Amino acid sequence: MSALGRNNVKVLGNGGKAMLFAHGYGCDQNMWRLITPAFRDEYKLVLFDHVGAGQSDASAYSHVKYSSLKGYATDVLEICRELALTEVIFVGHSVSAMIGVLAALEEPKRFEKLILIGPSPCYINEGDYVGGFTRKDIEGLLESLDSNYLGWSSTMAPVIMGNPDRPELGEELTNSFCRTDPEIAKHFARVTFLSDNRADLPRLKTRSLLLQCSEDVIAPLPVGQYLHGQMADSHLVVLEATGHCPHLSAPEETIAAMKTFL
Repeated sequence: MSALGRNNVKVLGNGGKAMLFAHGYGCDQNMWRLITPAFRDEYKLVLFDHVGAGQSDASAYSHVKYSSLKGYATDVLEICRELALTEVIFVGHSVSAMIGVLAALEEPKRFEKLILIGPSPCYINEGDYVGGFTRKDIEGLLESLDSNYLGWSSTMAPVIMGNPDRPELGEELTNSFCRTDPEIAKHFARVTFLSDNRADLPRLKTRSLLLQCSEDVIAPLPVGQYLHGQMADSHLVVLEATGHCPHLSAPEETIAAMKTFL
C-alpha cells in the first residue's frame, strides 16, 4: 500500500517548496482550510490524514506500529519519500508537533523548518516541569474516554477549542472527534497523553517556530517556554489567540506569525 493512498494525501498549490501539514488528535486535513489559501501561490501544499482519521485507510491501522508517536513519524517520512520532498517546511498541530520533531530527528536533511502549533513534549507535570496535568488527571481523562467516547468528545472538544463565545468552533471539533474511529481514537489518545518527548528536544537542530496561545488548557504557557529553552534553534511566539486550535479560531494571526517566520 502506498503512503499516498493510506494517508489520503492531497497536493495543492503552485510553488516549488513543499509545506507539509499534519493535523492534531481527533482532526483531519480539513482543519487547515483557513490557513492553506494564504500559502497556495508560493508553496506546494501537502495535506494528509493520520491513519484512522478523515479519509485515510483505517485498515492500515496497527496497534503495534502506532503504539508510539514514532509510527506516525514513519508515515510522515514515507509520504515525503514517495513525493520526493526535500527542504520541507513541516507544519504540525498539537500531537503532530512532536511527530514532526521525531521525523526531523530521523531525517534532518529532509526538513528545512518546523512550524509547531500548540506543541507539548509531555502533558504530565513532573518535578519542576509543568505539563498542565497531573498523572491522575490524565488517567481520569483516559478512563472517561474509554467508557464513553462520544460523551467524552462532546464534553472535551469545546474545552480544548476554548473561545466559549463562539460555540460553533467547539461544535466543529466535537463533530470531528465523533467522525474518528472510536477504537483508534482511544488508542491514539493513550499514546498522545502518555507520551514524553522531552529528551528528544535538545537533539533537534532544525529551525523551529513555536506558536503558543495565550490561554490553552492543553498546552499552557510554561510548556511553550520549556520547549523554547530546550530547542537550540527555536523562536517562540505567544499569540493573542486563546484555546488550542488557533488555525481555526484565529487564522489571520496564525498566518501572520507563520509568514514572519518564513
